[in-house]
Formats: sequence, structure tokens, C-alpha cells
Amino acid sequence: MMTRAFAWAVVFVAASTPAVCVLAADNLPAAESRTSPAFTGRGYEILTTKAFLPPDFDQETFDNLWQAWEEPLRSQAEKAGPEERRRMAFSRYGLTPRPDDPAKPQQYVVDAAGNWTMSCLACHQGQVAGQAIPGLPNAHFALQTLSEDVRATKMKLKKRLVRMDLASAVFPLGTTNGSTNAVMFGVALMSNRDPALNLKPGLPPAMTHHDHDAPAWWNFKKKTRLYSDGFASKGHRPLMQFMLIPENGPEDFAAWEDDFREVYAWLESLEPPAYPHAIDEDQALLGEVIFNNQCAECHGSYGDPEIYPNRIVPIDEVGTDPVRLGALSPKHRAGYGESWFNHFGEHRTIADPGGYVAPPLDGIWASAPYFHNGSVPTLWHVLNSEQRPTVWRRTENGYDRTNVGLEVTTYDAVPEGITAGHEQRSYFDTTKFGKSASGHTFPDVLDEHEKRAVLEYLKTL
Repeated sequence: MMTRAFAWAVVFVAASTPAVCVLAADNLPAAESRTSPAFTGRGYEILTTKAFLPPDFDQETFDNLWQAWEEPLRSQAEKAGPEERRRMAFSRYGLTPRPDDPAKPQQYVVDAAGNWTMSCLACHQGQVAGQAIPGLPNAHFALQTLSEDVRATKMKLKKRLVRMDLASAVFPLGTTNGSTNAVMFGVALMSNRDPALNLKPGLPPAMTHHDHDAPAWWNFKKKTRLYSDGFASKGHRPLMQFMLIPENGPEDFAAWEDDFREVYAWLESLEPPAYPHAIDEDQALLGEVIFNNQCAECHGSYGDPEIYPNRIVPIDEVGTDPVRLGALSPKHRAGYGESWFNHFGEHRTIADPGGYVAPPLDGIWASAPYFHNGSVPTLWHVLNSEQRPTVWRRTENGYDRTNVGLEVTTYDAVPEGITAGHEQRSYFDTTKFGKSASGHTFPDVLDEHEKRAVLEYLKTL
């Protein structure tokens, strides 16, 4: 039996990484952001070219990952050429090609020696309907699958295992593709640091493992506080938490601080993408009136001027899954607040926020799935609480224009015969711990016509 101390040692070094519903679904044309910053700027360049962690694997390992795939995918890859295998791998793991070098993914820094190192973009850069959009969360990322395949491939190639290879065997990285256990990564990493980020001995705290859905980065500029519970003040230092591996000490964080000022500036420059299809303007105008009467108090108004209240809605009021809120204790939040990341208490930390922040809704059409845990596949399901599916599975690149969100097949339960692994993680099961799609029933007071009008208005944001 693995001892707690040994299990923690493994987890600590690895946690350092940071009925069918297909109505009117199709692939989208290129969705332009409103000022089209695209994939440019010093901050974006830093995230895609500078490694702040040791590498996770090398090019040889990546090129041989297909040998760890299940059938019939493995046989298909065996018959394919290198370029097709790379496309298959990018699809399987939720990687998007870099515009300047399609052989490299946006989610990893690949150096001249062929070493692959994960960056913030692993979770925070994705695509909708096959179109990569700056700042779009990566709803395709299959971190657990990638880690398992890398470990199996390294063992076959007789390569040394590193932190992620070891941790993924004992520390859950994500039970559904597109979401990760990132919040507990942060708890694990902070528990062995003093406020100045010096390493200190100790066993891990109790952790509540759960999945979380990344937010859209183009809304960063509107926020004054960070995270789904809004407990932390915004700044460039919080963006650096993923670097808390034992190899990085306080001097490294000080040396890299200017880099993350540039990353912060890039995030502030991002604009939401404009909806790329026709919008019923009359319906949208009606929806705006309804939205301003029913939703703006929490989510803000989007006229002139725009107002966003950064409001934390009490958990008893919003009623969404409470696991994420309770997973961070007041002690966890207070410890962060006293640390270097928060300028040693200079900025306000909310140790017990009591609920979740109602997020800005700019570009909401593109950022499915919805809620902090990614449990709701379309905006129509957000507006219709009783119609939310118990289990759903998305297509890779389909987009549901009628319901505005992911193209999905829905189920009463995960089909029989689906075994643990990548295929099982392609199903979102709302009956599982931390994955409930309940709550946010405020739109229930609207009739169907009013909900359709609101849906049309949401496309305009």
C-alpha cells in the first residue's frame, strides 16, 4: 500500500503542471474578434516560446503516442503518415496548431531540441467549431489522457518518467475532457511554500478533487477579482502560480515577473469574438429589454456605458454545484492572501466568499460549455433548467446554432460497455461529484418566447 508521504511526494512534483441534440449544427466561418488582436503581442509570444517549467516529454515521445492508443484508432494511425498522425494526436488531446508553425501546438512550448513544456495556454487556448480564437478556453483539452499516453509511451521507449508521468497515476487531472482539477493543483503547490515562496517541509492538506472549466480570457479586462468565487484581487502575480514546482524558487519568480506583466497586458488587450452568423435584430432588441430587467443586476449591462458589477451571488441563491466553493477553505484563501502572489496582504482577499461570481457574458456564444464546472452544453440549456441533459457527449467541431453552444448527443446515463479511459472521459455525467448541472434557475420565470429573445440578444454580446 502506498504511504501517504510517498503519495504526496509523487503528487507534489506532478501537480506543478498547470436523445440527439444536433439542431442546425454546423462549422462556423472564421470568427473575428472585435479589434482582431489575433495571436500577436509580447505576452502571447512569451507563453508560446518561453518555458517556465522542465519539459514534460520530447518529440520522439509525442511522435510515438499513437502506439498507446486503443483500437481501432491505433491501427488507423499505423497506416497513416506522420502529418496525419500529428493531426490525429492534436485532435485526441485538444491541441491547436500555431498559426506561424502548424507542426507545433499553441498549448506547449516546443524548443529547438524538441522538448515539449506545458504553458498556461494548455487550458486557456482552444477553438470553437474548428476555429481558434484568442483567449477562448480549451474545452477540448484531454490532460488525463495525454498524461496516461505519455507515461505508457515513455515506458515502452525506456525513457525517464518525470513529475506529470508519476502524478497522473495517483492525482486526478480531470475526469471529463475539457475540464481539469486545476484548483487542487494550486492547493497542492502552495501547501509546501511559505509566504515568500520558499520551500518548507510538510504533508499535504486535505484536498477535494473536482473538475473546473476555464474562463474566457477576453473578459479578464472587466474583472476586478479572479476565480469563480472571486476571492483574489486581479494582478500579474496570480498568473504565475502554475510555476510553483520545487525547481523554481523566489528568485525565479522575481526574474520572471516582467514577463507576466507582458502576459497581463496581452490578456487586457483581448476582445470577445463577434457572432459570425445572422442575428434576428427585432428579437435581440426584445431580448435586451428582458435581459436588462432580469439578468443585468448580476451579469451587468452591455449598452453605453457598459457596467459590470463583479457581483458574488450567494450559493443558496444561485444553487449551482457547491463543490468548487467548498474545496478551498478560508485557510487556503487566507494563506494565498498573505503570500507573494498577493503582495503579502497588500490587496484584499475574501477568505469566505460564500458564493460564485456572476461572470461577464461578452462572447458567451463561443465559450460553451457553461457554469464553472462546464456542466451545461448550450445557452438554451442554461435558460431551461429542466431540459439540461443528465449525460451528454459533444462532437469534435459541430456547433449548435439553434441552441447556441456545443453540438451534443444526450443520454439518460453513460452507455453500458464504456470502460474507464479516454472514451469515458468524452461523456459528461452530471450525476458525478462536483459535476451537477443544477441551479441558476432565474430564467424559469420567462416563457419560451422570452427565452428565445434573450438567447438572440446573447449572440450580440
